[in-house]
Amino acid sequence: MASAELLLHPVRLRIVQAFLGDRTLTTAALGGELDDVPTATLYRQVAVLADAGVLQVVGERRARGAVERSYRLVLEAASVPAAESAAMSGEDHRRAFTVFVAALLADFDRYLERAAADGAAPDLLGDGVGYRQAAVWLTDEEFGDFVAELRAVVTARTAHGPAEGRRRRVVSTVLMPGES
Repeated sequence: MASAELLLHPVRLRIVQAFLGDRTLTTAALGGELDDVPTATLYRQVAVLADAGVLQVVGERRARGAVERSYRLVLEAASVPAAESAAMSGEDHRRAFTVFVAALLADFDRYLERAAADGAAPDLLGDGVGYRQAAVWLTDEEFGDFVAELRAVVTARTAHGPAEGRRRRVVSTVLMPGES
């Protein structure tokens, strides 16, 4: 299965996202986080990702007569290689981007629903939630530097592990040329 086809399935994409931040999870723990995904579907999609090398088994233990596995994300396997991306058609990219954006919308909906379930309005500022666009005028070289700087900032922060006072946050980026 091609990487794009593997990773851009809505449930598999959510599974990959759940593991972001150097997390180790069992399928049962993952099911607690993705509680709207049927259990059989979740187990099936975890198996697909494990068979493809996107998830790695890092532990096993006996639980209620079954083997419970702990998984970690293999980050290098959790992205579409540049050569494969370059070979995708415009329609392939449109479909992939639609899945990506739909996943962002679903994440935001779940965030809003959690606040509503607590009987409160969402505290976007307090939770550090934001969405905005900005335009920058850059040469191709300056843009390459900009992307490298963004990558360096994000990479430096992904080295932080869980600790008291830290919340797991997901950062998503979309970069595209604007109309001149």
